[in-house]
Amino acid sequence: MEFDTDSRLEGPIGKNSAEVLVKLGLETVGDLLRHYPRRYVDRGRLSDISGLVEGEHSTVVAEVTSADLRYMRNRRGQMLKVIIRDEKGSALGCTFFNPRKLLRFLRVGVVGVFAGKVGSFRGELQLTHPQFEEFDEGDALRPFLSIYPTTAKVASQAIARSVRLLLEQIDDPTDPLPEELRRREKLPELGQALRRIHVPESEADIHAARTRLVWDEALGVQLALALRRRDALARPAPACPRVDGGLLDAFDADLPFPLTEGQESVGEEIAADLAGEHPMNRLVQGDVGAGKTIVALRAMLQVVDSGKQAAMLAPTEVLAAQHARSLRSMLGALGRAGELGASDGATSITLLTGSMGVKAKRQALLDAQSGAAGIVVGTHALIQDTVGFADLGLVVVDEQHRFGVEQRDALRARGETAPHMLVMTATPIPRTVAMTVYGDLAVSELKGLPRGRSPVTTTVVPVAEHPSWIERVWQRIREEVERGHQCYVVCPRVGDTEKDDPELEEPPPEDGESDRRPPLAVLDIAPMITEKLAGLRVGILHGKLPPDEKDAVMRAFENGEYDVLVATTVIEVGVDVPNATGIVLLDADRFGLSQLHQLRGRVGRGSAPGLCLLVTEMPAATTARERLDAVASTTDGFELARLDLELRREGDVLGASQSGSRSGLKLLSLLRHGEVIAKSQVYARDLVDRDPDLRQHPRLRDLVGETLGDEERVAYLDKA
Repeated sequence: MEFDTDSRLEGPIGKNSAEVLVKLGLETVGDLLRHYPRRYVDRGRLSDISGLVEGEHSTVVAEVTSADLRYMRNRRGQMLKVIIRDEKGSALGCTFFNPRKLLRFLRVGVVGVFAGKVGSFRGELQLTHPQFEEFDEGDALRPFLSIYPTTAKVASQAIARSVRLLLEQIDDPTDPLPEELRRREKLPELGQALRRIHVPESEADIHAARTRLVWDEALGVQLALALRRRDALARPAPACPRVDGGLLDAFDADLPFPLTEGQESVGEEIAADLAGEHPMNRLVQGDVGAGKTIVALRAMLQVVDSGKQAAMLAPTEVLAAQHARSLRSMLGALGRAGELGASDGATSITLLTGSMGVKAKRQALLDAQSGAAGIVVGTHALIQDTVGFADLGLVVVDEQHRFGVEQRDALRARGETAPHMLVMTATPIPRTVAMTVYGDLAVSELKGLPRGRSPVTTTVVPVAEHPSWIERVWQRIREEVERGHQCYVVCPRVGDTEKDDPELEEPPPEDGESDRRPPLAVLDIAPMITEKLAGLRVGILHGKLPPDEKDAVMRAFENGEYDVLVATTVIEVGVDVPNATGIVLLDADRFGLSQLHQLRGRVGRGSAPGLCLLVTEMPAATTARERLDAVASTTDGFELARLDLELRREGDVLGASQSGSRSGLKLLSLLRHGEVIAKSQVYARDLVDRDPDLRQHPRLRDLVGETLGDEERVAYLDKA
């Protein structure tokens, strides 16, 4: 009987084995073939127990001769004491803490692979919570043992046995990569690579197989993005060339400061795109405070000068309202059409959010539909079918990572022509991420900071090591206020019994962190802060406040009516209060690295220097402290983006969970495979240029689906 990659696993490996693998989401032949080993044990490098040395990392194959489960006296949970013995008769103790997931495997008579750092207890060598994999009899004949990603219900060896049985029964699958590409890059055929990665005979086999399969993933992603890019360019766009003597010229003439070199160069790229008849799809990335708002406003004015409208999409109502106020302030009389004192040819700015009152919303919708509003600023409410535009020429998406491709396309699809699309992010993106996540967009880097930006000093405050330092934190806030400035205090959560705060991008817990207390919450800690800062005017801002109240609190802070604002990450982007000079991040280790950088960017926006205090209970030498030390070491967002990529799990960056069996991205590394990503982007664009629908390469279309699930799941790339 013949099997292909879409065949159900019951046929080649049997119903019972197939039912076990379903628990890992492995249902077809292709699913199992692409479930690669996560590591290998080289039998040639196994250690004898008698030769173990304290402090070294060692791997042994041994039989369990005793297993004793007991409750621990001085800490919660259970401990499993195991004695193992190798084939030469030497014995070694192993200790496993809270071993619930291992109990069904670690039993007397089981032979397994034990790997860990050799320690000692009461003068005897032992392994403490070593990695363990059950050893199969057939493994003794192979130079490498393949260790697979598993769950508590499925052992690695069960997967290995099923894979070997499968490989014995199937023919090599049809290779999707063009022969010319394989020859140029010296890649083995797909079938050979799949056999080598599961049952290698040498390290060279593993390297060759991984290299080939990384190419599959990289090319699958880049083909998806190239197809998206082709689709985006297929529709016509309104040509919006720059108009002499229009609003843009008047705005530039009234600017009280010169544009930075970066703003000018990126502005020229955007102006050229807008003048064309194909839709612009450009990402502008710039560090915190680089002046992206002015770049976006100048683009919108060029479109308005051409008789079209511009829409600006912000991720939160606080930021949308802030943008509307900021744009009105920058435009002055140029943005007050229909009002007293407006300039000739002025435009108007309309704010549209989901929580507006009926009357205000009706007027905003009318302004957008009639064309009375040249610029419409709003949240996802702009995407609703009830919102119409007279002639939409440009969509500006702020903080792109907060939006999905479906939302972006909902605006792009309005009308017979496609509006130009300008995407902005203040989270700098490493080159490989830009190619992988935003490969369908042209990328511009906005470098340099406008004159007048002040330096920000960042300090880690380790209160577990120095409890008294927290009092100095509150003292520093008072000192800033006494100088006539304002401060933020940011907590990870809102409080009020909510379990998960959608505003928080908390990093995954480290080993040993499972018993940590919940993150500090604004509503829980605000009374204490008010008491500590008695005499100062303290405001509270978080995402669960009614929109009108949020806007009122933010306006009051901007107007100097509060000295201190206790907030969540609702202030993370776009909030611009030049008089705010200090920011305290409580439980700073609970925030992601890019989030920390964004929050720090809320201060130092005026003439006075800024202060950022990162308060944490995490001890030194942990990954959490490494993140905080990295933020304290540099204010360069691009350098932090690189460090972030090194410190984070790559699954976070790529969007889909890499451990999930339904994701095709299991080997591709944005850190290690930059050259492959760059090359695959060139190949993908060339293939799509020559074969726009990949009809001559049907297996390449299949590769896109295998890599990303299906074409619709390309959307996850925009959310990474």
